[in-house]
Amino acid sequence: MRRTNTAGLVPLPVTAGLPGGHGCVLEPDTTLWAAPGTEHVAHWLRSVLGAVYALPLPPGPADRGLRLLLDDALAPEAYRLRAGADTGVEIVGGSPAGVFWGAQTLRQLLGPDAFRRAPVRPGQAAVVPAVRIEDAPRFRWRGLLLDVARHFMPKDGVLRIVDLMAAHKLNVLHLHLTDDQGWRIEIRRHPRLTEAGAWRPRTKLGHRASPLWDERPHGGFYTQDDLREIVAYAAARHVSVVPEIDLPGHSQAAVAAYPELGNTDVVDTAALGVWDTWGISPNVLAPTERVLRFYEEVLEEVLEIFPSPFVHLGGDECPKEQWRASAVAQARIRELGVGDEDGLQAWFMGHFARWLAERGRRMTGWDEILDGGRPLPPGVVVSSWRGYEGGLAAARAGHDVVVCPEQHVYLDHRQAAGDDEPVPLGFVRTVEDVHAFDPAPGELAGYPERVLGAQANLWTEVVEDGRRADYQLFPRLAAFAEVVWSADRRDFPERLAAHLPRLGAFGVEHRPVDGPHPWQRRPGLAGRPLPGP
Repeated sequence: MRRTNTAGLVPLPVTAGLPGGHGCVLEPDTTLWAAPGTEHVAHWLRSVLGAVYALPLPPGPADRGLRLLLDDALAPEAYRLRAGADTGVEIVGGSPAGVFWGAQTLRQLLGPDAFRRAPVRPGQAAVVPAVRIEDAPRFRWRGLLLDVARHFMPKDGVLRIVDLMAAHKLNVLHLHLTDDQGWRIEIRRHPRLTEAGAWRPRTKLGHRASPLWDERPHGGFYTQDDLREIVAYAAARHVSVVPEIDLPGHSQAAVAAYPELGNTDVVDTAALGVWDTWGISPNVLAPTERVLRFYEEVLEEVLEIFPSPFVHLGGDECPKEQWRASAVAQARIRELGVGDEDGLQAWFMGHFARWLAERGRRMTGWDEILDGGRPLPPGVVVSSWRGYEGGLAAARAGHDVVVCPEQHVYLDHRQAAGDDEPVPLGFVRTVEDVHAFDPAPGELAGYPERVLGAQANLWTEVVEDGRRADYQLFPRLAAFAEVVWSADRRDFPERLAAHLPRLGAFGVEHRPVDGPHPWQRRPGLAGRPLPGP
């Protein structure tokens, strides 16, 4: 059997070969047999391939046609795929998830048209090359953070992102739902969080140093049923949705809705609105029992919507000036014996880590939750964004880690030097740079049981809509997907060239290899490019 790149598959499978002989043609009379437990994958295949190739794929026998099977000797997300004229197509997975990832590989093997939603060449045959593939992921957390707080993305846009994640075998959607610039989740017990906190009167255009404004109000939120739909849609594609409710910083939208949540002895919180610019707001939550109860009530509703074992509570970039000036906060520090404002934040995060643990969930937070000199409760997961150091410190302390360093996998950062990139922020991070990312280098590699995986982050201060999200995500997200799935990443430029037509057929307005289209640029909008490797 010849080892091959097999039609430009992304991510690259562990082994892929051409055994010789003719491929398999899926025809109108081709049947689909699904073992118990794989019915959802069968439904997905019928909805996708049936729409493109007008194939009904009716149920049929287990010895021919297209077959989906389970084999518990395989790892849960592992799969085997074989196709040939004599054998038909067989996908065997260690779990329904493994079968689904095999089905995604089958879709890639069929070519770009398989990523469309209706036939473009009536009567076109669906031809699967003769192939044998064995595959399994490198990491179990293969994530994407989508920031819908800075710029709201309507529900249909989120569902589309889920489909694109699944097409690249990514399995965790980290949904950043609250920040200074907007609150995006309906909380029925506290309706003003969305009545007031989901809307801002205007928006800064470009980096915060820009003098330009979009004077249109901006906002939106997801109802609880919207979010249940997103969760169910993602679950059918073996993507888990992890909600983030940011605290105690990045909370001005909540304080604008309920002024009593802020440091009222320092700031006239009743005069605050939802923040209309970027950066880090000084307006943070007060360390009071009232605030703790309020956010416990918020989280009670969050837990009803999201079944994920992980709940992200932020914990990053919390300015301490208001706490230093607040008599209430200083009295709290003395009462708790936590030493200083950093200790107060550590107490704040520890409270909610224990609260979640009592309800069978695990808190995850940005690596600042390690600060403050207080040990984290067991089970807390650290998102290491300020380089690798936080992840290494967490692993040494016995905590699980998701690696997402800003210097490597923040996809809001610019993709090239020069003036053509729209609102150029941060470091230059090319497709090649992202593909070279190592989630567990050096000493961190010595804690394989602690590194859950890695995550790419898309913050949306200057990502105003889905078209701009496409530009920032792709093709770099395809490179990232390979990093977290494949140990072997050879020949990626050639495979990516074969993959771009799939993205085009799906309707992704990705960044062209040679630079942005004229309509993708944002002339006149100031960014903040950073130098250095």
